[in-house]
Amino acid sequence: MNKKVTIISLGCDKNRVDTENIMYNLGRGGYTYTDDLATADVAIINTCAFIKTAEKEGIDVIFDVAKYKETGSLKKLVVTGCLPMRYKEQLPELLPEVDVFVGLGDYSSICEIIDGQDKLFVDGSDNRLQKRVLSTPPHYAYLKIAEGCDNKCTYCTIPSIRGRYRSATIESLIEEARFLDDSGVKELILVAQDVTNYGYDLYGERKLVDLIKQLLATCSFEKIRLLYCYPELITDELIELVANEPRIAKYMDVPLQHVSNEVLRRMGRKSNKASIERIFQKLKERNIAIRTTFIVGFPGETDAQFEELKEFVERYKPDRLGIFAYSKEDGTPASRMKEQVLKNTKAKRTNELGLIAKKLNMERNEALIGKVLEVRYEDIDYDKNLFVGRTDSDAPDIDCLVYFTASFVQIGEMYKVKITGYKDYDLIGEVVNEFTE
Repeated sequence: MNKKVTIISLGCDKNRVDTENIMYNLGRGGYTYTDDLATADVAIINTCAFIKTAEKEGIDVIFDVAKYKETGSLKKLVVTGCLPMRYKEQLPELLPEVDVFVGLGDYSSICEIIDGQDKLFVDGSDNRLQKRVLSTPPHYAYLKIAEGCDNKCTYCTIPSIRGRYRSATIESLIEEARFLDDSGVKELILVAQDVTNYGYDLYGERKLVDLIKQLLATCSFEKIRLLYCYPELITDELIELVANEPRIAKYMDVPLQHVSNEVLRRMGRKSNKASIERIFQKLKERNIAIRTTFIVGFPGETDAQFEELKEFVERYKPDRLGIFAYSKEDGTPASRMKEQVLKNTKAKRTNELGLIAKKLNMERNEALIGKVLEVRYEDIDYDKNLFVGRTDSDAPDIDCLVYFTASFVQIGEMYKVKITGYKDYDLIGEVVNEFTE
């Protein structure tokens, strides 16, 4: 008899790819998917443990789902992903509600793992997985090109959770991309902790540009998008490829974390302010939209260093900006540093930088009123009675939206939308037939 399974995926898009492969292998094993926890026989929670707030979210979800053992049909609760990897020894005692813990490994055996002994911890070594059941809208998908990270940032838990940087082979990625292409995906989003480091561990040189060129040559994706390009590895060759190739989104996610040389040094980052400014100048000159992230309140961050960060944002105006207060994570070098910044100081600085980001975004949106943009239709907001899409300068889930009116649209297709206004970070417009200046 088929068993019903519910899957809850938390955290980043790399976790989403793992979840999609779990779904594929569950289907092969005879499981059927349901989003109704009350009728599920098995629940799988794929967790994140990057920072404390992510851990808390995962634990809260585990407790909520465990209640269905009493009120529903739930017989087995499985927790996968980063939380088991980070706390593998403590979790069976701390979370007796969970029947099976699965680390980051070979999910092709997930059915056997679920049906096996309780409290089993599995940590496989083969995470090169090619077939998935897509959980994204049908027109876009993520391609995880590498696992782990070799950057030893002093605040980060990723290397201890996901291990050293391990690239997938170009051949296996092309095969997986063809599968996604044949499935009707229009936008392929390349992800890794650091996509710019792709291939160095396998080939002795970085191969991101080669990989992109082979994807363009062998697949029919309308757009290829890059996430998480570390600034010190963004080459002129990569910039020119993104700028000149119409099938690559004019967009880079470049996590900076800070610009003060002293803060960057304590963070263990490999870039400095001068190199960051050069990269920003090059990307701006080539009209490539920049998304970045900053951490405020890092141990020892002075008022002057925070002011330096604010001045950089005001001057270089990142197109999209994520701002995070430093999270003290056990086991990281930064957690042992002296001069930990007070919680209220971190909150104040987060708010200050956020207000600058909001002001810049409003100025940008104001300048777009009357312009016509290409927008990919993705959803309907029934409360607003408007269609929802995003531009080439926006990645799914994390960036800005465009709300618009139209007589008829098809999911995943591009439309010319005249911008008539905005609300907060998002644009408002209407579909038109022709571009206008």
